[in-house]
Amino acid sequence: MVKETVVIKNNFEMSKPMNDPVAALHQSELKSLPLLSRGKVRDIYDVDEDHMLIVTTDRLSAFDVVLPDAIPGKGAILTTVSNFWFDRTRHIIPNHLSDKSLAEVLPDEAERNMIEGRGIVVRKLKPLPVEAVVRGYLIGSAWSDYQKTGTVCGIALPAGLRQAQQLPETIFTPSTKAEVGDHDENISFEKTVGLLGQDIAEQMRDVSLKLYQEAAEYALERGIIIADTKFEFGTDKNGGLVLIDEVLTPDSSRFWPVDAYQVGQSPPSFDKQYVRDYLETLDWDKTDPGPCLPEEVIQRTGDKYREARDRLIN
Repeated sequence: MVKETVVIKNNFEMSKPMNDPVAALHQSELKSLPLLSRGKVRDIYDVDEDHMLIVTTDRLSAFDVVLPDAIPGKGAILTTVSNFWFDRTRHIIPNHLSDKSLAEVLPDEAERNMIEGRGIVVRKLKPLPVEAVVRGYLIGSAWSDYQKTGTVCGIALPAGLRQAQQLPETIFTPSTKAEVGDHDENISFEKTVGLLGQDIAEQMRDVSLKLYQEAAEYALERGIIIADTKFEFGTDKNGGLVLIDEVLTPDSSRFWPVDAYQVGQSPPSFDKQYVRDYLETLDWDKTDPGPCLPEEVIQRTGDKYREARDRLIN
């Protein structure tokens, strides 16, 4: 696989696959480091007292269920896109990337090759139990809520808005972080304050809105509308807020092509909404186990992820 190496400001080398791998990595198996946890997409390994290794696999979750089929190359794409945004937004908030290289923490070449392009070494932080969801357009569960109540997560909106319409103001709609197989739950800002404290809750809200605004303007210049996204945060030993997990990827965001966008209908997307739409046609109750995906759906989903990466970064 031919790679182009992009050097970013903290000397972290970001390898961008130019020809994505054919084989999918559904689960990493590293023997030289202790496994801490497996999430919906990421496997996390212990490095030392201050660092962890995060491996972004090709697993795909939909409706909070991990599907049995992986999307080849997806984890490397998510890693590349996240690292791009981590670098681009470091003037707004520090992030969890460390200066340690993959070779330093994983000297075994065979293991390193297994996770090349999808493994990052990060600082150990205290993750916050709230996801920061930012919405710029009226779509998905927000559109459903609005049709029923005229509100989104308790935030009153003007009457007469249409599906996929840009909101008069970007809104912050936090949610709880679900365990694998459970569903996230939207919560009010007041409940967020109760969970995090006033200061951290306000910082999370303000930083999230700023991150979204800057990213949305950048993406729009490259033909992508970021309809909504979610951020995750942790705190360091001094209680400072730090951006963690993934940032503005097709997994954590809803990306729409500008040239196909129309108010009043759900636009086509570069993200996993394509998979959700397919799953909605099935007789499936959205609980584990998830259904297998047809080869065509796997291929087209991978194509959408690659196009999103290439539009944003090239």
